[in-house]
Amino acid sequence: MARVLSGIQPSGSLQLGNLLGALRHWVDAQHEDDTYYCVVDLHALTFPQDPNELRSNTLELTQLLLAVGIDPEVSTLFLQSHVSMHAEMAWILQCTASYGELSRMTQFKEKSAGAGFVSAGLFTYPALMAADILLYDADKVPVGDDQRQHLELTRNLAERFNGRYGPTFVVPEASIPPVGARVMDLQHPGNKMSKSADSLAGSILLLEDTAEVARKIRRAVTDTDNEVRYDPDAKPGVSNLLSILAAATDRSPEDCAEAYSRYGPLKSDTADAVVALLEPIQARYHELESDPGATQAILAAGAEKARVVAGATLDRAQRNLGLR
Repeated sequence: MARVLSGIQPSGSLQLGNLLGALRHWVDAQHEDDTYYCVVDLHALTFPQDPNELRSNTLELTQLLLAVGIDPEVSTLFLQSHVSMHAEMAWILQCTASYGELSRMTQFKEKSAGAGFVSAGLFTYPALMAADILLYDADKVPVGDDQRQHLELTRNLAERFNGRYGPTFVVPEASIPPVGARVMDLQHPGNKMSKSADSLAGSILLLEDTAEVARKIRRAVTDTDNEVRYDPDAKPGVSNLLSILAAATDRSPEDCAEAYSRYGPLKSDTADAVVALLEPIQARYHELESDPGATQAILAAGAEKARVVAGATLDRAQRNLGLR
């Protein structure tokens, strides 16, 4: 089995795009690979945080991961801040990376543009991301287009360190995740669905009341010709509904389109399928919510397992570097 590392930041409630585009693949992958799933709460600190909100978001995210099907008996699920080796290794990799490499990171340019306060951590966090990966001897890292540059930096840092100080790190390969549904905003189908959109009228949160979920889907923007076909360029609203229905029912959008001639039934069936998908997740989440101590115990056990692997890698790097 390949070792796989994936992380997710506790930046607020998850939405349908997170579930259909990524998290369902995490659930499947844990039965095929040796999976480490990390809630990267240290990455959240690159911007100022309200402590209570960060604490609440972290617990909610962890419980949602469990509710969608991450099995702590199969996967190692932990908080980044519970494993101190992440911060220690990040410093080593900051000293391995060059200023030029970090300054060329596209996400730093995008996130710092127009910001009143830009933390040093925002500039150096690609080194922390590299530490997240290299600490666990990850063979594969699922990456989308927005993270390819960071993985390439991770590979460069691993190879540079190995070249200078001897074999230390596994050089990870990019893993192209299975094609997930590209879930767009229900009111502005040219934009990806996002929990940070100016209006949540087009977004579906995983913990949202299911009656409101159905209402939003039935009010989704389509077009005026009332022809159901999968054509994202010409018919983005209809195609978005077909993508959602297909992902929720394990079919292709094209197959779904063949069953409809009018928009009303398509919206109604899509609403029913999404509600059916969310109801067991919400039920499981509320069970976990009622017993936060059980979630904390899962995280403590995951951190203990993670420290064994991360500690061995950090010790190897420190010895090769001359720190021991």
